[in-house]
Order: sequence, then C-alpha cells, then structure tokens
Amino acid sequence: MEAYSGFAEVYDLFMDNVPYREWSRYLTGLLREYGAEDGLVLDLGCGTGTMTELLAEAGYDMIGVDCSEEMLEMAMEKRVKSGHDILYLCQDMREFELYGTVRAVVSVCDSMNYILEPEELEQVFRLVNNYLDPGGVFLFDLNTEYKYRQMGESTIAENREDGSFIWDNYYDEEERINEYDLAIFVREGEHDLYRKYEETHYQRAYRLEEIREIGERAGMRFVRFYDAFTREEPKETSERVYAVFREQGKTERNENL
Repeated sequence: MEAYSGFAEVYDLFMDNVPYREWSRYLTGLLREYGAEDGLVLDLGCGTGTMTELLAEAGYDMIGVDCSEEMLEMAMEKRVKSGHDILYLCQDMREFELYGTVRAVVSVCDSMNYILEPEELEQVFRLVNNYLDPGGVFLFDLNTEYKYRQMGESTIAENREDGSFIWDNYYDEEERINEYDLAIFVREGEHDLYRKYEETHYQRAYRLEEIREIGERAGMRFVRFYDAFTREEPKETSERVYAVFREQGKTERNENL
C-alpha cells in the first residue's frame, strides 16, 4: 500500500487528462440514485483530494482517508484554496477508524485494486459496513481483468515540456497481479535540470463474482455492477466497473435490542 509516496507532489501534473469532473457527476448521480442526496461521505483512498473536493462542491460533507502523508499534504493545500470543510485522516483503508457513521462510502481511481489479498479486501468491506449508516451505500470502481490483460507486458511513455514519465507494465495472468514501474522526470528551476522519481506499484485483478462473494461474506448486501460511467451491465470488454453494495445488519441488530 506504499503507493504514490515519492512523487505525490507531481501526481496531479500527470493526471490532468483524467476527466474528474465528469467522473464526479457520474458518482454523484449514483449516490443520489441510491438515497445519499446529502450528508457525510467518506472517500477511501482519496489521494490528493481532487474527487473529495468535487463531492464537497456538490454539497456533501466529506472525510478523506489515505495512507500517504504526501498525498494528503497536497489535498490539504487544495482545501485551503477551496475553503471546503473536509476532514483528512492518514490511515490505511484496511484498518481505518472513524468517529461515527457516514451516509455513504466511495472509492475511485482503482484504489481497491491495490488491496492484493482477498482476506484484506474482506476486512475493508467489514469496516465499511461497520461505519455506514443503516442501509448506507458503498460505491467503488475497479480495473478489470480484461484491462490488465490488454495492458500485458508493455511500456507507456509521455514527454511534456515540464516533465516526462515512463511506465513499464507487466501482468501475471496466473497470479492476477499487475505490476508497473514508474519513472517520472520533472523539470525544476530555470536550468533544464530534472528530478527523477521512481516507484513500483502492484494491483490485483478481481473477478466480479469474487467481489460479490467477498462483500457478502463481510456482511454487506450486494446491489449491482455497472460498466463504468453507464447504467449498463458490465461487458466482457469492460475496462472499469463500478460496484454498489449496501450496509446490512444494523437495523436487524437494533430491532433485537
């Protein structure tokens, strides 16, 4: 889980092509469709806080959790500029703690793929179920097995005026682990000097039936999967999917008191 620590300060520079505003409209639409029109929302794996800020802009009271102090420093800089009252917590999503329950939990940008062991993913589900209001909703996205297979063993490079990156990718189909080595070169100062950042990332390809089983085993109620940014069922060629689960158990426990 030690991802995006070394070059957090330049992360947004190379993510400026991600249509975060469009993603936030889709996510907000799902939240409202499933009953979370307002209230307190937790963003798990919030990174530099771009989506957290957009959800706050949409009227939600936001909490952001991430295990990278460096990423959260960038998020807090954005909070100062926006003036949004967002609580950021530096915690691992496998063992996060909140002060109370929330209306909804979201996790985007394939943060859940970083949980490499099914047992640890089940623990994330258990914690989410514990901290959701009765009937609360959990929305998250995942890169699919199809996407990782398509990426396979490949190299992606991009050169810009202020920097460049090289992404060496390898997917182990048997273990279903995707590994990529990132090297980023960022221009600093006025003398054409470049600073180099290097990190290795690992993500796991989960099959949809696995996700459903893990979530239900953790006590949550499965609702459905979507082909990302649509209201359609996932296809064999879907590269990203959204999953919807609901909290389960609190109402029943209260009725038994």
